[in-house]
Amino acid sequence: MPQTAAIQLSNLRFRWRQGLPEVLNISELEVARGERVFIRGASGSGKSTLLALLAGVNLPTNGEVNILGQAISQLNGSRRDHFRSDHIGFIFQLFNLIPYLSVLENVALPCRFSRSRRLNATRSGNTLHDEARRLLEHLGMADDDLIHRPVTELSVGQQQRVATARALIGAPEIIIADEPTSALDSDMRQLFIRLLFQECERTGSTLLFASHDKQLESLFERHITLEKINRIGQELG
Repeated sequence: MPQTAAIQLSNLRFRWRQGLPEVLNISELEVARGERVFIRGASGSGKSTLLALLAGVNLPTNGEVNILGQAISQLNGSRRDHFRSDHIGFIFQLFNLIPYLSVLENVALPCRFSRSRRLNATRSGNTLHDEARRLLEHLGMADDDLIHRPVTELSVGQQQRVATARALIGAPEIIIADEPTSALDSDMRQLFIRLLFQECERTGSTLLFASHDKQLESLFERHITLEKINRIGQELG
């Protein structure tokens, strides 16, 4: 696999369990390191399923998923978890924040599980909390009282920004964002996109951004319409 590739799919097929119809059937897809890719698809088209496969949360029924030169299906569950912790920042559609931790603690959490991300976050001499605060400030959450609150006391939009800062901390090579602007107003969407681009430019990270919001598509270098690459959708059409 070329060293320039961050992601490479080959003959990917996925169904949730035997006997159910296939959800995804993608012959090939390659994303270069450092690319910013917008993946558009209607609700229920399989965007979240594809992102979960790219992160190694799920495994393909058939075919290969190669991430940074590593075939995901060759790793056992524990090694996949470590690989994801080290190399992938994931902004989940439902946030997946830890309710009993503060805002600052949630943002710093990936660096507790990944030595490489902890080293990246503290390389400039910052503490983990310094770096977490820096990212939160970029997202308009600089208030000292706010960042020490439990995340359960935040609005949905604020929780989404915390989830974003958590994905970015420690400069993972790949950032995967699943409908990350759904709870943000127009002004905050623009701020959010600018931060993502600035951080990915600073660290050389690859960005995969999945959304049904066509208005955001023009901001990205490359656009992929899931229905066009998923042969299941073509067959149904």
